[in-house]
Amino acid sequence: MKDIGIQNASEPAATSSSRAEIQSLLDRMARSITSGDGATVAKMWETPALILGEEMAMAVSSVDDLEKFFSGAKEQYNAKGITDTRAEIVKLDWPTERIAIVQVRWPYLDAQGSTRGSETSTYTLRRDDSGKFRLRVAVMHGAAAA
Repeated sequence: MKDIGIQNASEPAATSSSRAEIQSLLDRMARSITSGDGATVAKMWETPALILGEEMAMAVSSVDDLEKFFSGAKEQYNAKGITDTRAEIVKLDWPTERIAIVQVRWPYLDAQGSTRGSETSTYTLRRDDSGKFRLRVAVMHGAAAA
């Protein structure tokens, strides 16, 4: 899917490398969630963090909380016939040089690679003091039918 977002003037000078770094983080997140590796997903976050959805609001104060939250995702998706996904960046904005807001479409892929719907989320990422992007906020937009 083509990125249809407009990047603003606060965009980092190394745009393509920053964008590639965010894509890489999202790709690792997809692999970790679909393989049931909640511990790896949790390490991609920095706390305190916030996860918002239509029916939930979860303030996260520890990596352990995140690991518990993501550990059951594989089973939940597998129960719906979903075995894989990929991160499709829809929009990427840079409010500051250290903060990126990215809207991502996650297609629901079955064992044959067919799309069985999708979900979209918006993430706020912030470069930590070591220079790595970490997730800080997730807003889940919900699922869409195939």
